[in-house]
Amino acid sequence: MKSIIGRKMGMTEVFAQDGTMYPVTVIEVLPNVVVAKKTKEHDGYEAVQIGYEDMSEKKANKAEAGIFKKAGVSPKEHLYELKGDEIYSKNVGESITADIFQSGEVVDVIGTTKGHGYSGTIKRYHHHIGPKGHGSGYHRQIGSLANNGRDNNRVIPGKHMSGHMAPHSATVLNLTLVEVNAAKNYILVKGAVPGPKKSIVMLRTPTRVQFHKPTVKPLVEYKKKEEAQASAPAEEKKGE
Repeated sequence: MKSIIGRKMGMTEVFAQDGTMYPVTVIEVLPNVVVAKKTKEHDGYEAVQIGYEDMSEKKANKAEAGIFKKAGVSPKEHLYELKGDEIYSKNVGESITADIFQSGEVVDVIGTTKGHGYSGTIKRYHHHIGPKGHGSGYHRQIGSLANNGRDNNRVIPGKHMSGHMAPHSATVLNLTLVEVNAAKNYILVKGAVPGPKKSIVMLRTPTRVQFHKPTVKPLVEYKKKEEAQASAPAEEKKGE
């Protein structure tokens, strides 16, 4: 089992050479630097603690600064623990990069859903609204809180009421990797990923058995305008 931390940048679409369009989520995957290792003898389980994204030393508190100093790495903005045999073989100071996965592989993506603040029952639990006529006087209220029987003197715990809606952890299973580019530090995942833009997500080996492997067709290679113009004369000479 393997996993890696990245940052969701947004969605776009890419095209295969035969014209097939893939809707993809772009995930920036900077090197995950191993800052510590958890052992069964000392911690009771095996895992690696990784740091993601550099930050200035003055932003790190004393506890964090001690972890980074012991590992001999620059201070990191985020600390996470990852599990898996392929990852645990990494030593402190080494990096886990995007090429740990390959194009065409299937992954589970874990993220934090968008927060909706304080929401009413209509939005939070999809309750029905009241009549829309002006004389009704009841449109988007919470409704009756009464209970039958001996519990009439209280509101039973778990009653659907207004309150804080999200964010919470969500996992999307079995998403296909369309492209993995370790040189430019990004991974393209087919489909949607939970969370807002710029949120941290985790990609991991799927927990459910895959009965068939998805196929990803070769993508169109886009070039910058300057590169295209430079390569055009060379191609013309070859044709001559």
